[in-house]
Amino acid sequence: MDKSTQHSFSSVISINPYNNTYFSGTSDVLNEALSPSYIKNQFVLSFLNTHSFINAKIEISKNIPQEDLTDAIFNKVYDELALDQAVEYQIQFIETFNTLDLENRYFNVFIVDPLIIAQTYQAAIDKIKYIDIIIPSPLLLKSLYTKNLIQNSGVHCFIYIQENDAFVTIYHDKEFVYAKSIKFSLKQMHERFCELYGERVEYQDFINFISTQNLKETQSNYKSFIIKLYKELFANINDILTYLKRAFDLEKIEHLYIGMKIPSLTKLDEMIESELNIKASDFAFDYGFQSNNEHIEQMHALMHLYATLPPHERYENNFSTFYRPPKFIKRESGKLIMAVAASFAIAFAYPITYWVLSYAQELQLNLLQQEYIEVHNVKISREATIKNKEADKEKALALLKKEKDEYTDKKNTLIKIHDVKVNYPMKAQLISTLTKDLNDYDVRLENLDYNEKESIKTLTLNLVAEDDKKITKLVEHLTNIHQGVFKFSLRYISYKDDTKKYFSALKVELL
Repeated sequence: MDKSTQHSFSSVISINPYNNTYFSGTSDVLNEALSPSYIKNQFVLSFLNTHSFINAKIEISKNIPQEDLTDAIFNKVYDELALDQAVEYQIQFIETFNTLDLENRYFNVFIVDPLIIAQTYQAAIDKIKYIDIIIPSPLLLKSLYTKNLIQNSGVHCFIYIQENDAFVTIYHDKEFVYAKSIKFSLKQMHERFCELYGERVEYQDFINFISTQNLKETQSNYKSFIIKLYKELFANINDILTYLKRAFDLEKIEHLYIGMKIPSLTKLDEMIESELNIKASDFAFDYGFQSNNEHIEQMHALMHLYATLPPHERYENNFSTFYRPPKFIKRESGKLIMAVAASFAIAFAYPITYWVLSYAQELQLNLLQQEYIEVHNVKISREATIKNKEADKEKALALLKKEKDEYTDKKNTLIKIHDVKVNYPMKAQLISTLTKDLNDYDVRLENLDYNEKESIKTLTLNLVAEDDKKITKLVEHLTNIHQGVFKFSLRYISYKDDTKKYFSALKVELL
């Protein structure tokens, strides 16, 4: 909020629009508001899940004047992310200063489709009428550093699992770096668990098991499948961290915080620390709020912590379009009433019928224009969504082809290496074995030849002996002891008068 619009508030109410829960706070006491309503002097804030916005990092030349910076960022975002020019996206940004680039400035930008804002908060607006702040959920974590709930610096990773969303967020030296939605919300984990288990399990039974059972102690049939599900989660997180260390030049992840919307007896932090070899802690902090033994979801606690901070100590990336009502004379309804009153005063000078017809036609025109704008915005938003999905598909197919080509090259290389390492020692062993048998039967080896054709490996031994029976006995011996391993074939035995010796070619086929 601007300084001109700041007020003194009697209470703070936080909204989770994704499960329709509200928590009201006064001083240091938090309680769930079961029937929230419009109160003039309450401060209202909410958050956007990571799947509701686009997060990207862009660079802007330092030559851009400060007064033109916002326009330059908007233009760069539309160009680099190929956003639909017909849609007026809401864009907020944070400048990052941990770079030595002397020519460019770097910004983390957050982009939200206004249609998402309108649809997500409609139920809350019907009850409370306005929302002062709507902030991307990863930016709430800045409050943990400001309030010294996390005192050390370095690279920290936060994983938080909610019913409809799960996110991975990176902070470096107490500043936001990166956020990503992962497909491990509680509902998505439930669907995956049912696939692993092989039959349908009720969602509430799944939640009850996670909340009340310790995997170290339980003997339930669900245990092994839950462990496998967690290992898939940890593997996905490990892939993301590997990418982030390379993309953002991070030496290592120094600490990891992981938690769920629901309480869990199983220590996920101990499991992920063992799996990834990264020091980990539970995503639970001592916020200093009293709750009358009610379980407070971490997002509600973070929002109330955020509300206690002055604007210069928190991220002020506000996507709210639901402003609190202005003074009566500045409201549209107030202006309308004043206009009606003035019209009645003037109407006495004109026929009453003419005035009624004119006002009715004007009102009808405004309603039709508003309806046209809403329908047109929906059309444009859906076309943009389809276009982005098609672009993502093309990128994914190109990446898949590249990975397949690399896999084929590596496979062929490994086959060649295997052939060299396996076949050559095998040939030497065969020759050694046969040489011993030749000596036993007093048969000499004149020369040998190795041939491989259509995966058939053949070794040809040219034998010399003083008696043809020695050759036949040798072949009979080899056939008996190497049956099923080699196939021996002897087509002829010839005799040469000049040498007084017998010659033959023994073929050995490797089975």
